[in-house]
Amino acid sequence: MSTSNPIILYDGVCGLCNRLNQFVLKRDRNDRFRFAAMQSEFAGKVLERRGVNPQVLDTMYLLLNYSQPDERLVARSEAAVQILEQLGGVWRALASIVQVLPRWFRDKAYNLIARNRYQIFGKFQTCQIPDERDRSKFLDL
Repeated sequence: MSTSNPIILYDGVCGLCNRLNQFVLKRDRNDRFRFAAMQSEFAGKVLERRGVNPQVLDTMYLLLNYSQPDERLVARSEAAVQILEQLGGVWRALASIVQVLPRWFRDKAYNLIARNRYQIFGKFQTCQIPDERDRSKFLDL
């Protein structure tokens, strides 16, 4: 794995999170993104190293510059905005529009959705297994 690949850390049993992964996989024309469920050993170690409780699953993270001195963990709406930016095209334009909103407002909306995500989007008993063509992009398999 290239250290420049951004890694999406997501709740592996969340229907919304799994839909987000499918959305990104379909639009990631430059094959940049990698994925790891927060329930995985990989994500657990990363989150603990960054001072984040890996048992709290209500936040999506984007890990940038994995294992590098400038490694960063971006959370909530800022993670979503950066994912859209990196997808490029119309998604970058949408990210620019969303970024106009103050982060506190974006995070408040994010938290409202996160609190209700299982009721709205469903919950799986186990982490979803990606299609064969995408499995190499998931660091926790």
